[in-house]
Amino acid sequence: MAEPPTGRLSPLARLEPVSNQDLRIAELPFLTQIDLRVEPGSGTATGVAGALAALGVPLPVEPGTFASTGHDVPPSGTAGSDILVLWLGPDEWLVVGPAGDTGLETRLRAAAGTGHAAVTDVSAQRTVLLVAGPRARDLLSHGCALDLHPRVFGPGRCAQTMLARAQVVLAARGGDEFHVFVRSSFAAYLAAWLLDAAGEYLGG
Repeated sequence: MAEPPTGRLSPLARLEPVSNQDLRIAELPFLTQIDLRVEPGSGTATGVAGALAALGVPLPVEPGTFASTGHDVPPSGTAGSDILVLWLGPDEWLVVGPAGDTGLETRLRAAAGTGHAAVTDVSAQRTVLLVAGPRARDLLSHGCALDLHPRVFGPGRCAQTMLARAQVVLAARGGDEFHVFVRSSFAAYLAAWLLDAAGEYLGG
């Protein structure tokens, strides 16, 4: 059960991780999430990109992609410890850092300075579900209209889409690993749907 020192419970605190050789489903709770709005090519964007580069991650400009400071396949137990920057639109990115990284927002605000940019902490809006393993794509395909074949939606790709009628941001990591960003109010529903749909892969 995920519970930080403050005693605040995550949206899926009662979700017990499930895992076998084919599939793993777990919550990555309390990741720091910063919504960044800035005009590409502006001096402000250059400053923000420089701040991110100092942290070891570029600002992606190709639609539907994300950049990460971590390896394609994070070592066991370290998922969510790196920094991701997901392209959400021509002037919008989601910057994701480790849980409790309050300095991330501060660094981005300082880099933006007085330029035209919006840096907003949206950590409480969404939680993140980890769906990983050889059957992860099969499971997600049950409720997602995107073509999730590795040739189309391989590592480094992300998209805002619908999964089981819930709006999500889906990011493909290496090693058949996906991060599913879902609104906190829909998290319990989506987790229940995933566990139900995963029955054939988990032996349930």
